[in-house]
Amino acid sequence: MTTEATASPRLRRIQITALALLVLGGVVNYIDRATLAVGNPLIRAELHLSAADMGLLLSAFLWAYAFSQLPAGALVDRLGPRRLLAVGMALWSLAQLLGGLVRGFGEFFIARMLLGVGEAPMFPASARVARDWFNVRDRGLATGLWNSSSTLGTAISAPLLTMLMLTFGWRWMFALMGLAGLAVAAMFYAIYREPHQRDLTAAEHRYRTEGDEADTRQSPVTWAEWKRLFAFRTTWGMLVGYFGTIYVTWIYTAWLPAYLEQERHISIRHTGWVAAVPYVFGIAGSILGGRVVDWLVKRGVAPMSSRKYPMAGALLLTAVATTIAALTPSNVVAVAAISVSIFLLYVSSTSAWAMPSVAAPANCTASLGAMQNFGGYLGGALAPTVTGFIVQATGSFVPALLVGAAMAVVCAGGYLALVGGTIPAAGPDPALAPA
Repeated sequence: MTTEATASPRLRRIQITALALLVLGGVVNYIDRATLAVGNPLIRAELHLSAADMGLLLSAFLWAYAFSQLPAGALVDRLGPRRLLAVGMALWSLAQLLGGLVRGFGEFFIARMLLGVGEAPMFPASARVARDWFNVRDRGLATGLWNSSSTLGTAISAPLLTMLMLTFGWRWMFALMGLAGLAVAAMFYAIYREPHQRDLTAAEHRYRTEGDEADTRQSPVTWAEWKRLFAFRTTWGMLVGYFGTIYVTWIYTAWLPAYLEQERHISIRHTGWVAAVPYVFGIAGSILGGRVVDWLVKRGVAPMSSRKYPMAGALLLTAVATTIAALTPSNVVAVAAISVSIFLLYVSSTSAWAMPSVAAPANCTASLGAMQNFGGYLGGALAPTVTGFIVQATGSFVPALLVGAAMAVVCAGGYLALVGGTIPAAGPDPALAPA
């Protein structure tokens, strides 16, 4: 390539606006996930729920979210991010409003399931937006920026939601977040546009597609094209690798405060602040992971390899840091190792989310990303439960963290072994060795 296409000033404005909307939506997304955990004691007392009931409510979101990924990704590719993400935001925000009105366990369970269904399009749609508006050389940083909303939302959720709950009560905490989400949904639908809804110049079209190895057509995905993605080893490698990333992420997401209190004997008064520290490192990891991907592509590394090796390498290093956190007698070293782990997990997740935009035809980007996220959130749904059983059986978090480290190693190996070439648009290519 002699002359690389660059984004016009108008495209830059479109890109910045799209990323700002995705980050805002992602932050609200992750704050909404945390409302039940923050309100846990007051909700249990008012609704007379047992610890087992609360465990089921916490897991209801994760299972609904995981299994909604598969249809959500296909619908994003078929109907476009603008409609699907706006509808998803509205649905999960209505679920939040319902959470403030519930009278018992059954109604709350349904509200949490609806929250999972509504949130399902968020990240597949974000991957499709990055594919639609950014050149392959620039998609890594774009992915890192929108992906950072997850750790940013997690970091600010506890202080923000606690303030809302103490000021207005837990029911109004749910309601106010629901209203905020509806406002963001309306804003996204009013502002965001698909590429075919813009009068783009030939140079702008060239910038968007130049350097892509996979097919760049924009026709809606068909059932046959969606189903065919499962025929390739790359798809299964992405599922396996992301399973490990999200499994370890959710060990920390679900259990970090309890770990700090029970295993490290840090007081409840200090736990909230200490637990927030690693997620600041997560923001840095998400953005740096995107920069690494772009840096590799701009230096001639194949787009698939620029994602594959940082993702697997960061996951392997996560295993090392998690093992150190489990075995060190020092609280300071443990918190530092956990911070490194979360930093690396977000390097891994950004690299993984940058993969669908180069691994599959353009009209399958969200579908493939959703399949990857389905695999990840199977791990996310299992991690809190498996960790809880291990802690209950052993009285310690050490074995649970070591299981997470082992899971990271196995899944990184699976990612390296299975993720290969791009998935072609037409009939199966024997060179890609479909599974």
